[in-house]
Amino acid sequence: LFRSVMRILKILCVVMLFPSCLLASAQVTQKVIDIPTRPGVTQRILLLAPPEPRATVILFAGGHGGLHIYANGSMKWGDSNFLVRSRQYFADSGVAVAIVDAPSDRQSPPYLQGFRQTPDHVTDIKAVIGLMRESIKVPVWLVGTSRGTQSVAYLASELAASDGPDGIVLTSTMLKDRKERSVSDMPLNKISIPVLVVHHEQDGCEHCSFALIPALMNKFGNSPKAQLLTFKGGENQGDACQAMAYHGFNGLEREVVAQTVAWILSK
Repeated sequence: LFRSVMRILKILCVVMLFPSCLLASAQVTQKVIDIPTRPGVTQRILLLAPPEPRATVILFAGGHGGLHIYANGSMKWGDSNFLVRSRQYFADSGVAVAIVDAPSDRQSPPYLQGFRQTPDHVTDIKAVIGLMRESIKVPVWLVGTSRGTQSVAYLASELAASDGPDGIVLTSTMLKDRKERSVSDMPLNKISIPVLVVHHEQDGCEHCSFALIPALMNKFGNSPKAQLLTFKGGENQGDACQAMAYHGFNGLEREVVAQTVAWILSK
């Protein structure tokens, strides 16, 4: 009898909570925006805006970064990326979400490869930060995963305080790279804003070994607050450097986002 009562109570809890979850998602508006950046160039973002957001997160996918965001908000590539597939979790946590595509002059291969650490990338994202700060009027954070961390770390080290983000989050950070400068090799002492590093202890990607994380954390000496947030477990499927492996926090998305947003809002 006790087990039956407990099952009924659990069902009732789900029934009572489910409408509120639907309502929270229904209140999030979505739109695609093309932002003029450089002469003849626009930067497309997919914006998810909950009512009265407390912060804005600008998300940078990994890989080549060429999402091909369509006018209806769907994408040709990258929808399985950890940050991209977790966008609704961010929005439901009370933060506005802007997902960055490759700019209009980088809409064919190699997309963002070879572009993430360039003055033009800085110009493009400076415009995105400016629009988000002006239109939503809350702190703006840059959040990258895998190769997206190369964008985020470089941008934070190059943008002046008045034009740059209020803080950054690096997930599954690129710590070794034979093709481009890794995050570990950037002048991270130039970063003077809060930094959250999120990493899976079992990340099997050769570029993101957890053993290299302590050395990375020691390089944020001028950040007012640099903290490491680690996770274990979840599911590990396919290529160790792809989105459905530990590298992409597969099965841990909701928990990772919840703890990340809580840290952002505490700052």
